[in-house]
Amino acid sequence: MDSCDTFNNLNAIAVTSSLSAKPALIPTIRGDSDILAAFKNQRSDVQVQGKSVVSRLLQDDNEGSRHQKFIIKLSNGQSVLVAHNIDLARRISDLKTGDNIEYYGEYEWNEKGGLLHWTHHDPAGRHKNGWLKHEGIIYQ
Repeated sequence: MDSCDTFNNLNAIAVTSSLSAKPALIPTIRGDSDILAAFKNQRSDVQVQGKSVVSRLLQDDNEGSRHQKFIIKLSNGQSVLVAHNIDLARRISDLKTGDNIEYYGEYEWNEKGGLLHWTHHDPAGRHKNGWLKHEGIIYQ
């Protein structure tokens, strides 16, 4: 997470991480119930893909690597913070509360519902390349 300095700057959110897993070994979980299971079992470094609704827009994190931040609400009611690195991928400039968003990235457990990051390409090749899709446009 060397290129994702924002995790050192999230005062309100405790994040755990391990970079020991190789990208090819991280299984992709699909569906809200599987993300809920990862949350309940306090699992991190889980590759996830799905579609959700934006429930809240947050201020961009401009310290270190810049991140667009927003919260999505899964169909089961779980909230997940999305931290999309806008130094490596385009910012979704027209994102609004209530918008649908598709995602492919890495889930990290925290007590507030979890965090989705690596929603972009990884220039160092340590993670699977992720993406966000909004109104038919892919941001990676």
